Amino acid sequence: MSENQDKEPRKQVNKKLSGGALIGVGIAIATAVWVSNGGGGQNGSAEPTLYAASPAIEGAIDAAALGELAAFRATAKGEGYPEISFVSDAGEMVGFDHFEGKVTLVNFWATWCAPCRAEMPALDALHAKYQDQGFQVATINLDAGDDGIAKAKAFMDEVGLKNLPLHADPTFAAFEVLKARGTALGLPATILLGPDGHEWGVLAGPAEWNTEDAHALIEAALAQAKS
Repeated sequence: MSENQDKEPRKQVNKKLSGGALIGVGIAIATAVWVSNGGGGQNGSAEPTLYAASPAIEGAIDAAALGELAAFRATAKGEGYPEISFVSDAGEMVGFDHFEGKVTLVNFWATWCAPCRAEMPALDALHAKYQDQGFQVATINLDAGDDGIAKAKAFMDEVGLKNLPLHADPTFAAFEVLKARGTALGLPATILLGPDGHEWGVLAGPAEWNTEDAHALIEAALAQAKS
């Protein structure tokens, strides 16, 4: 190996180290595609709603997406999701504007998705760490059917999640929007929203959310929200 090859940039090296996460992504994608083929409701058009792009925010978040979060894709191109709706933890039909005012990590998950289940405790810890700093984790469960929300609640109680609210879309329609836009192919799927409710970044697949790399990403987002 040449000296130049040995001095490969950190981010490229970190992306090579995420092979384990990619295996989990493959499993989740296969499962989600199988379920979504069964149909689901329509949450509206999958065409993105565009607002003002934020190149500075995109650059800052991209620079912070390293190590365990190297697969995270910074966007901040001014994209919104007004067509997505779901049941809030208070039982109301809401959209992403429900989260406005805080930097929000929106995580789509289901109890049948093994990688989703595995990362929930870390998301719970991440929410607790930054919830007093203008940040929140908002998990949206996609278990379909009349008993979908009950299944999600039972799982969250079983593993002792103390901090995460339970939002849900038992129609699976929100995921169909994400898939049509190319935001996600499978579960878990995560979108980082700015305080205005617009997309700042996305991640397809699982991540180690209670790590220094994840903390650095969230802190970079919070710094941009205050600037």
